[in-house]
Amino acid sequence: MDEETYTISELCAEFEVTPRTLRFYESKELISPQRIGQRRLYSRKDRARLKLILRGKRFGFALEEIRQLLELYHMGDQQLTQLERTYALAQQHLSEMEEKRRELDQAIDDLKVQMRWCEDKVATLKKGSAA
Repeated sequence: MDEETYTISELCAEFEVTPRTLRFYESKELISPQRIGQRRLYSRKDRARLKLILRGKRFGFALEEIRQLLELYHMGDQQLTQLERTYALAQQHLSEMEEKRRELDQAIDDLKVQMRWCEDKVATLKKGSAA
């Protein structure tokens, strides 16, 4: 075999994923390793796609979105369509993540206020029972 290949163990170790994860991505047609009997051999293309899949997941992309973006690679327009679509989705996800962060920041602030109130109430009750 001329092309560099990777075993499931090698990719699992490199990307810190389980064999089950790789088989799942294969079942979703995100990667397509060569099958030799029961053995799977992953190409450089599969490795690159796995890297993009994991990055997309980290950024909140759904697997179907990732699959569609990966398929746009073959459009024949030097990846223009793929990059434009990726950018548009990234903008959408960034907005959603920033909104979630704002909501989380507000919840943290509210919890701190409640904790201070509780701390003050406990201190007041302890003073009253010690007198």
